[in-house]
Amino acid sequence: MKFKRDRLFKYLYTALCPVILISVMLSCRAQTKTEQSSTDSLSVAGKFSDQKLVIFDSLNVKTFFSRYPKLATYQPALVDFYRKRRFSYAWYDKGRLNFQAHNLSSRVLNINEEGIYQKSPYLKVLDSLVNSSIEGTKKLKPNPTTELMLTAQYFLFSKIAWQGQDDSLSTTAGWFIPRKKIVYAQLLDSLLSEQDTIGLFTEPVYRQYELLKSFLKKYRDLSTQAWPVLLDSLRPLKPGDSAQVIAQIRQRLLKLGDHNGDTLSTRYDQSLIESLEHFQQRHGLKEDGLLGPDTFAQLNIPLEQRIKQIIVNMERCRWLPVRSDGDYLAVNIPEYKLHVYRGDSLLWSCNVVVGQSWSRTTVFFGELKHIVFSPYWNIPESIVIKEVLPGMRKDHDYLSKHDMEITAYRNKIPVVRQRPGKRNSLGLVKFMFPNSYNIYMHDTPSKSLFGETERAFSHGCIRVMEPVKLAEFLLANQKNWNKGRILDAMHLGRERYVALSQQVPVYIAYLTAFCDRNNVLNFRNDIYNLDEPMAASLIANQ
Repeated sequence: MKFKRDRLFKYLYTALCPVILISVMLSCRAQTKTEQSSTDSLSVAGKFSDQKLVIFDSLNVKTFFSRYPKLATYQPALVDFYRKRRFSYAWYDKGRLNFQAHNLSSRVLNINEEGIYQKSPYLKVLDSLVNSSIEGTKKLKPNPTTELMLTAQYFLFSKIAWQGQDDSLSTTAGWFIPRKKIVYAQLLDSLLSEQDTIGLFTEPVYRQYELLKSFLKKYRDLSTQAWPVLLDSLRPLKPGDSAQVIAQIRQRLLKLGDHNGDTLSTRYDQSLIESLEHFQQRHGLKEDGLLGPDTFAQLNIPLEQRIKQIIVNMERCRWLPVRSDGDYLAVNIPEYKLHVYRGDSLLWSCNVVVGQSWSRTTVFFGELKHIVFSPYWNIPESIVIKEVLPGMRKDHDYLSKHDMEITAYRNKIPVVRQRPGKRNSLGLVKFMFPNSYNIYMHDTPSKSLFGETERAFSHGCIRVMEPVKLAEFLLANQKNWNKGRILDAMHLGRERYVALSQQVPVYIAYLTAFCDRNNVLNFRNDIYNLDEPMAASLIANQ
């Protein structure tokens, strides 16, 4: 029976591989839930033993933590867990350690596979206890020390692998999206309440995490191989040329998953063009299939840097809630993209312009409450001081030329706004989600910037390439708001506020490594230089 059960587990782990759209953002209001997934790591969050007859003396708990004080932080959670079970064993079945126990032990002992450099205490003890429980006697008897060590390690692993480092790291990293909270006792209760004896549960972590974890293994494997710098030729290479470096580029693209053809040819042919376009697409470069300096630079990024990038973004995924229901908007700053979702399914995306490095777009969560058609632009005081006042000194007609007007004075500094119209810097519509950072999304008259590959040009707000389509999406369920009426309101020439009947969550996030809807690994430049400090902190315990 045990053999059949283990074979069934193995089959389920390899067969249950859902092809799901991978969103880069999640709902901060969502409760931690379990979802189906595809990797063997699901087993840690799987079914505990449901036996209730074999119990241990509760005094063992006090003895255990006096012997292993470095795990004492988890004593309250552990006691609560076993009180609800009336101190029955969770990791044993008929005297034997169950599948979950061995799998948990393996993951704790190999926690570096999670991109974590923090070691759990008492690893040798854990290994010895689990291995000493191998069947070998006629009469099998559970060991309370082994039981409690597994449960304490479970709580520790859950914290560092599912919830991540403490809030000080995310705050220092400029992450102001509220972090998910896991109530471990409730999670374990929900797992134990399942009636299906072979049920599998995903771990309470954003599904993007598991995809990045698989690529972490791939890049670590690649890092054991030679990875020489690819030298650009003395003259620019173009399709039809031949050069020795082309064969090297083919080999590198093959290892990275962008090429599946000939790796020996030194000719710059159509197959290489297509492979380069695939590489460029997932690195946010211009997809022209040409070996320009930006493409060469990305090809030559050291694998150690890519590994750090993946680890940093795995940590960011630990901070995010597991899933989201309903409609929401997500902007990934380094990707320069707005994504529109319905129940975690991507509806459409478009390019955006975000803040420059000296005027960053903040990483935070908000709720879109209203749309403003034909908006005024109430110019921030900082811009008035840095741009408007110098302009006024140089040209007395500066305000009229820019459709601006002074409405008041504050501390002797004019309060300036720009009137509605085609020249308005906010364009013809803005989308408001009130926040302390004074950031919102809006249209823009500078449409040409959306064609740039690097789009960090704004003062912090987010310019949207397709504002009409976004307004249609947000007003789809409100009476009489069709595309024609939206266009009329945008060209009305006077401000009009429209409150949404239902607020829509907005997530402004920062992911420099992520998997797209085809489960293809993407990298983006760290435009605000947030990755390296995080990597240094995460790897400090190496």
